[in-house]
Amino acid sequence: MSVPTAIIIVLGEMHLRRILKSYAHYYNGVRTHRSLNKGAPITRQIQRIGSIKSYAILDGLHHHYARA
Repeated sequence: MSVPTAIIIVLGEMHLRRILKSYAHYYNGVRTHRSLNKGAPITRQIQRIGSIKSYAILDGLHHHYARA
């Protein structure tokens, strides 16, 4: 994982666990991977209807855009 640790201030073990869990969910379920032809390891259905919303991940370090 290449999370810039200078941006996130860890406030204890439980906080670190939440950060790592959130990043793992983002990395495996949302983030696209070149080796998977721009897919995610956990597949999801393509959403064609609805407005596009931005969801902050790791307090805005990353963003996920999806239809709502």
